Amino acid sequence: MKKLVVLTGAGMSAESGISTFRDSDGLWENYPVEDVASIEGFLRNPKLVLDFYNARRRAYKGCKPNAGHYALAQLEKYFDVTIITQNVDDLHERAGSHQVIHLHGELMKNCSVEDPYTTYDVDPENPDLHLGDLAPDGSQLRPFIVWFGEAVPMIEPAMKICQKADIFAVIGSSLVVYPAAGLLGYVQRECPIYLIDPKKVATTGYHQVEQITAPATQGVKILAERLGVSLE
Repeated sequence: MKKLVVLTGAGMSAESGISTFRDSDGLWENYPVEDVASIEGFLRNPKLVLDFYNARRRAYKGCKPNAGHYALAQLEKYFDVTIITQNVDDLHERAGSHQVIHLHGELMKNCSVEDPYTTYDVDPENPDLHLGDLAPDGSQLRPFIVWFGEAVPMIEPAMKICQKADIFAVIGSSLVVYPAAGLLGYVQRECPIYLIDPKKVATTGYHQVEQITAPATQGVKILAERLGVSLE
């Protein structure tokens, strides 16, 4: 069974109603990214950051996987699929995908400020996190999000998976945010690369990139056809 590795970005979940992490003017839900998505912002104003993610969790409550998520899960019938996602939602898992690497953390999990690698599931019915909410180690709980200025602990496992790919696909990623964008550099030269996005994405320097100009809900089905399989 061939190894299919898929890198997904914000465009993967946009059709599920999730706003993109970072738009063209550098704001996220009208907040400067450095205020709500950096370690410096958290240290400067932790209450603002906690309130911001509380709002994101409440907004996420009604979101569901879209046809693109389900189509990727169906591809597991034909390929050994690993998804590397830049997204912090759990829509891939909820659609049925079994091997998912989260580069930037997970919205519905918390961790402590002292131990960012031990996580605690968020109660979806009561997702809010406040100053004074403590982890078992006695330190303040924070969202399990990899902020700007922090290390990306899952990048090395992702690099190793990319080296093993027989087929590589990029869905809904602008390929401008590093280190995720650099993963294409670990794909073997003989490995075909497919890029699914409704807009053209610059791929200068990459080899064998075939662009599928479509949103994720349509693009994954087109990808399946290119790979010679038919999805239900």
